[in-house]
Amino acid sequence: MTLLRVFSDQDGATLLDEYRDAEAIAAALASAGVRFEQWQTQAPLPPAADPEAILTAYAKDIDRLKAEGGYVTADVIRMYPGHPQKTELRQKFLDEHIHKEDEVRFFVEGQAVFYLHLGDKIYATLCTAGDLIGVPANTPHWFDMGEEPQFAAIRLFCNPEGWVAHFTDSPIAKRYPDYHAFA
Repeated sequence: MTLLRVFSDQDGATLLDEYRDAEAIAAALASAGVRFEQWQTQAPLPPAADPEAILTAYAKDIDRLKAEGGYVTADVIRMYPGHPQKTELRQKFLDEHIHKEDEVRFFVEGQAVFYLHLGDKIYATLCTAGDLIGVPANTPHWFDMGEEPQFAAIRLFCNPEGWVAHFTDSPIAKRYPDYHAFA
């Protein structure tokens, strides 16, 4: 179930707000400039579904998003408990960073948490299957998929090179509950 928890950016122990309703989550994130929608997912993916099959299944939605946002490329990140790079990839995403372009993700299956540092608050958003999140360019954030990740997400980019992070060197992420506090 999708969940949004809001904390002060000074204190990861004090919960300021919590939302469980998709419309309330969308409204809270929209007030901070973040796009959030819930879509209908296709039938469950077979374990062997490759990225091309996933992109084909969602081609109409991807094309619509590309037209709306000027995105030029889409790919799929699929993580599972036995993934050979799960530890390395989790660590890569755990530190606060920005992107020079929007970060748009549609969760096809599974779940993970986006932490958005917006003004003086941290918006910790547990995204689950069917959730689309659009993080505006230059928004400090981090991402936690947990130690035993299980998700597939379509990623859209304006930059043909794909995911390029610029780390803030802030230790803030270490002060907030990790993925396991949400799962």
